[in-house]
Amino acid sequence: MIYGICNLSIVPIRAEASDTSEMTSQVLFGEHFTIIEKEKNWSKIQLAFDDYEGYIDNIQFEEISEDLFHKLSLIDPIYSGEIIDFISSSTNDLITIPLGSRLPFYIKDQFYINTKRFKYEGAIFTGTLLKSEIIQKAFTYLNTPFLWGGKTPFGIDCSGFTQMVYKLCGYNLFRDAKQQASQGEVLSFIEESEPGDLAFFDNEEGDIIHVGIILNDYHIIHAHGKVRIDTLDHSGIFNADIQKHTHKLRVIKKIV
Repeated sequence: MIYGICNLSIVPIRAEASDTSEMTSQVLFGEHFTIIEKEKNWSKIQLAFDDYEGYIDNIQFEEISEDLFHKLSLIDPIYSGEIIDFISSSTNDLITIPLGSRLPFYIKDQFYINTKRFKYEGAIFTGTLLKSEIIQKAFTYLNTPFLWGGKTPFGIDCSGFTQMVYKLCGYNLFRDAKQQASQGEVLSFIEESEPGDLAFFDNEEGDIIHVGIILNDYHIIHAHGKVRIDTLDHSGIFNADIQKHTHKLRVIKKIV
């Protein structure tokens, strides 16, 4: 088995082994993964964090040993806490990293990938935070443009948004809305929910296609065009800008 780690700021995960294929997600700096299949130019990977699978370019990651992979999987992760920041390497390279990048074996402003040492002096997030912190982290992404497959403050989709917010608070969500809807405890009514719970929405065929984070006073923050705040009622999401419902409520889940 071969293992890898992302050594660039943001790497696209493709549905197929091609630069023109749909981007289904992203790998952020410091994320590690299993390489399921390695071809000449592309590798099919499975992320350690959420088991998500897809293709990345072979020149956009670094291989790591099995021992290092397992150590990374066992230790508590430490994530960068700035919208964007720089890390510097022992060879004087500068790399930009977005919010939620992983800093492997971070101690006193330094961390390592294989034998290369890096320095990072920004804010960090680690451990499990209080449920109230979920809302504060969600506001960090406010007005981020919608990007299918995105996971950063420069472009994010609905389930990437919920996954990243929960990740920064120390909780694991699956990558896609339909998968996230399988997690947690079902709540019968909006009145039972608390800020930080998740609301899921379906299409005419009954498939879960959207997710957002519930706020106080019947409001929701979600990625639709951009990360925005709208009204939530028993029918779904009501967009005051266009004066109509945009998403049909299917289920509310308590994760924390």
